[in-house]
Amino acid sequence: LGEIIGSAASRVERSLTGVPGKKCGTLILSAEELSNCRDIATMQLCANKLDKKDFFGKSDPFLVFYRSNEDGTFTICHKTEVVKNTLNPVWQPFTIPVRALCNGDYDRTVKVDVYDWDRDGSHDFIGEYTTSYRELSRGQSQFNVYEVLNPKKRGKKKKYVNSGTVTLLSFKVESDFTFVDYIKGGTQLNFTVAIDFTASNGNPSQPTSLHYLNPYQMNAYAMALKAVGEIIQDYDSDKLFPALGFGAKIP
Repeated sequence: LGEIIGSAASRVERSLTGVPGKKCGTLILSAEELSNCRDIATMQLCANKLDKKDFFGKSDPFLVFYRSNEDGTFTICHKTEVVKNTLNPVWQPFTIPVRALCNGDYDRTVKVDVYDWDRDGSHDFIGEYTTSYRELSRGQSQFNVYEVLNPKKRGKKKKYVNSGTVTLLSFKVESDFTFVDYIKGGTQLNFTVAIDFTASNGNPSQPTSLHYLNPYQMNAYAMALKAVGEIIQDYDSDKLFPALGFGAKIP
């Protein structure tokens, strides 16, 4: 980690080896400090009049979201499901941490690629568009209808307009509360104990029984109660723990 952070732009590249005489590719490692943003975004999108990519059908479109990094590169942060055989797909709502989408930087570029799914994995590129968290947070509006553009088709065809549009149908943000937030808000944890006194645990006078009272160490039940109770007691105002038993034979 120190080597990555200490390198230029916090980025390290290493060549993969293992096959003699063959290039195995390059592994790129980059580091970026995460923000403390705990918001979670839920959104739904649809598309209209996407390019037809399948010879015997229409297209099987899906979206790939990329978060832009500090060094100008992009990292995949979400993929939608594939909607089969349509040029006007409606994707299911999905949830993503805002930290994963833009690392808490509301104006950071979010790139979205639109692909046509192929069974062999060679998915066909339909087009792309860019947005940001700040734009998405406006919700459904005229500002969140995006033209899907294919740079190659744009360069070849003079009359090229777009490869369809993607529309934001809904956008909602909620906070992801932590355990500490709940405790600060007044949440308490209660601890109630129920102990099995039936004969299934054996004769309590024998060391093989879970109820055996060893004069030198606690039995399994006592150790479990102590381990849990010592943690729970700090989150219980009266620090009183009801203890119940069942299956015992009253003398």
